[in-house]
Amino acid sequence: MLIDLKGRTAIVTGSTGGIGLAIAKGLATAGAQVIVNGRRPDAVERAVAAVSATGPTPAIGYTGDLGTAAGCAALVKAHPACDILVNNLGIFEPKEFFDIPDEDWSRFFEINVMSGVRLSRAYAPAMKKNNDGRIVFISSESAFNIPVEMVHYGFSKTAQVAIARGLAESLAGTGVTVNSVLPGPTLSEGLEDMLKPAQEKSGKPIEEVAADFVMEHRPSSIIRRAARVEEVANMVVYLCSPQASATTGAAVRVDGGVLSTI
Repeated sequence: MLIDLKGRTAIVTGSTGGIGLAIAKGLATAGAQVIVNGRRPDAVERAVAAVSATGPTPAIGYTGDLGTAAGCAALVKAHPACDILVNNLGIFEPKEFFDIPDEDWSRFFEINVMSGVRLSRAYAPAMKKNNDGRIVFISSESAFNIPVEMVHYGFSKTAQVAIARGLAESLAGTGVTVNSVLPGPTLSEGLEDMLKPAQEKSGKPIEEVAADFVMEHRPSSIIRRAARVEEVANMVVYLCSPQASATTGAAVRVDGGVLSTI
């Protein structure tokens, strides 16, 4: 299958590292003009260079905090149109349910959920008018398998799946597709940072430490390891392609078989 995204403009939020950067690289490799986003100018600059090196069209950087209404509005003002929107921006933080204050619930909702709502609301009307477009929400298997160690994160991921489905139905009969993607444990910088103390203590390679983590916390995993960010990105690039035109309103798993339902 040859995926050709030349002439397409893609916005990937939270794309200076991890899954987001891998998605940006994948879209660029397929020929898309990618707008990379992060909060720190130095991180955005590095990501732009990395993404530009993978594809025929140089990437564009946008520095801004999309976890606020003002930040989303500023992005839309700077880049008023796109063909592909990947709502990847998200945070996670292990915390006991009884220790999660109202402020954390609000912060997770604003960043993980409302950033995608605001940007989809801004970009989808033009996609509908053009009868063409792709919107993807990067959710998680935690949307269905709520992690007791971070319920607020699971709640935000469930919300993304619901929004993606509802938006897809709102765009029924058009050439615009909306889907959510459900990664399982993935070896991104965030997971590496969380596992660093265990790695230093054990002396094992980070991949082995991540596999141990998966089997302890997600024992239903079939691949029995953490996924690579590129494995998640490959699915997202496909969903953003013309070849995925009949896939919409779906919650697509890249969870390594963690979810045991059929």
